[in-house]
Amino acid sequence: MTIAQLIGLVLQASLAVIVFCVALNAQRGDMVSLLRRPGLWLRSILAMNIIMPLIAVLLAGAFALNRQIEVALIALAVSPVPPILPNKLMKAGASRSYSVALLALSAAMAVVLIPATIWLLGQAFGREVLVPPAAVFKAVAMSVLAPLLAGALVRELAPNVAAKISGPMAKLANVLLLAAFVPVVVVAWPELVKELGNFTLVAIAVLTLGGLLVGHVLGGPHDGDRTALALSTASKHPGVAIAVAGIIAPGDKSIVAAVLLAFLFGILVTAPYTRRRQKKFEELKD
Repeated sequence: MTIAQLIGLVLQASLAVIVFCVALNAQRGDMVSLLRRPGLWLRSILAMNIIMPLIAVLLAGAFALNRQIEVALIALAVSPVPPILPNKLMKAGASRSYSVALLALSAAMAVVLIPATIWLLGQAFGREVLVPPAAVFKAVAMSVLAPLLAGALVRELAPNVAAKISGPMAKLANVLLLAAFVPVVVVAWPELVKELGNFTLVAIAVLTLGGLLVGHVLGGPHDGDRTALALSTASKHPGVAIAVAGIIAPGDKSIVAAVLLAFLFGILVTAPYTRRRQKKFEELKD
């Protein structure tokens, strides 16, 4: 096994453990709680799976972006919630049930919605672009669905064990995630720099801010729901996006760098909003 393969395995494992720990701390029914709130569920789909991809397509047409960046923005826009997001949402005031439900349902629906959305966008541009549902399922099952179900099973069968191991496991997973992600960024840095120019950062910022605005508005009257949907619309699963982008543009080695650039710069763009919502939540608790 090469160093690169080992880093990739550690990265995947750490994300899976983070999701596993989210499920350990969840309650029965959290993963499907959105089904009991059909209005919020529909608005969530509208924000994350319809408006966000449309913004990405409009940006691709408005700016003279590199093809890799265009593909990366569209792939991120159609992808589900990233595994690291629920904990951030809850720290910013979102409810546990909505945060977990967004993670679970967006991953499950991605198997159908991503292939359908990419096909429709391809038709709009006169191209036949097919993303196999099996490829999407593989990406979301390993990083989200399987660890969610495993964590829920442990929580149901051994709740005391779940309560004891969730904290230490989450801390270890975060350390491993950072340790694995840093080398990936360092190795990809030269390619990341190549993707700059042609208003690349402007386009990423507009897409991210657009996602924050749409999610905040469609989140409804409750602050926590607004925060959760805003960040879930603006922040997407980079692993799934890389898999989708690789299918759209096969053989393009710079696709991974383009997705990482959009993902990382997107985190910087959402940071002020996240800090503001966390601060407001802390003030309300006091």
